[in-house]
Amino acid sequence: MIYIGAMTMGRPVQEIKLTKNERKKLELMASRPKSSQRDAERARIVLACSEGLANKEVASRLGVCVQTVGKWRTRFAEGRLEGLTDAPRPGAPRRISDEKVEQVVTETLEQKPKARTHWSSRLMARKAGISDHSVRRIWKAFGLKPHIKEGFKVSKDPMFVEKVRDIVGLYLNPPEKAIVLCVDEKSQCQALERTQPILPMRPGIPERQSHDYERHGTLSLFAAYDVATGRVLGKSHARHRSQEFLKFLKEIDLAWPDDGNELHIVMDNYATHKTEKVQRWLNRHPRFVIHFTPTGASWINLVERFFGKITSEAIRRGSFASTGQLKTAMDDYIQVHNEDPVPFKWSATADSIFEKMECSLS
Repeated sequence: MIYIGAMTMGRPVQEIKLTKNERKKLELMASRPKSSQRDAERARIVLACSEGLANKEVASRLGVCVQTVGKWRTRFAEGRLEGLTDAPRPGAPRRISDEKVEQVVTETLEQKPKARTHWSSRLMARKAGISDHSVRRIWKAFGLKPHIKEGFKVSKDPMFVEKVRDIVGLYLNPPEKAIVLCVDEKSQCQALERTQPILPMRPGIPERQSHDYERHGTLSLFAAYDVATGRVLGKSHARHRSQEFLKFLKEIDLAWPDDGNELHIVMDNYATHKTEKVQRWLNRHPRFVIHFTPTGASWINLVERFFGKITSEAIRRGSFASTGQLKTAMDDYIQVHNEDPVPFKWSATADSIFEKMECSLS
């Protein structure tokens, strides 16, 4: 023990005896950068008191009031290091029991309100007999969001597993010297013209456009996405028939000349892709190897990601007075994209896809 007696001047005060461990901890509290100023001050008061100084002398040295020194001298003498911590502050007693919380969570998950598809916080508050705010706090704590829904679709294709493994294998481990193309059509691209001019963005004000518009027809965008390079071949047509699809296959044949390489085409089972004329043409061009995506699983076709980008970046916020203007906008976007293409990186294995599907349906 290290003993330093209090000085006899003034009113008698409690003597502070510090062990080596206590002194070490107090010195750390007083100097540690992450200590709160409040804790550091208390530690410095106790250390100064342990030198035998009176409360007035400690107060003068540290620039605090005498009452503060007396308080923490006494608190340390009675409770040691634990005495320097603040006691829990009294507050309002908890009004929502564990049973009530369990009731809210259970009913949110397992029941529905009468004549409604989902709970609102007000309906649940009325049912549970607590405040709307309390219901929202409970939902937030348990990650419950009854007002939000997400869509999903499970493919009913009897060959789903085999097709997924086939296409994922093409993405992750394509055949040597082969070209993998993802092909599809983005139909019903609408040429919409806003009834009033679009107001440009200004500091603090986003771009604004009118809610109403005039329709000027539609186009179908046929696209082939090169998985290895990210390059896109795109052609727009007014109609979406097997004739247009056959023309696009011929465009693909010209865009990727026959150098002895196979062209592996990933596409869906749309009727225009499987007509007799299309099949005859494919039979005459054996380097075209077709891989059909599972029914209801367009997400596995990488060209869909490109369609999402061109929609959000070139079509949705545009204003087109004719299908000609829409075609120009899409052609320009594809041209700029091909100047510096960045391929999408497919990383999911077939097994990981099946595992996620099992978890989401369980």
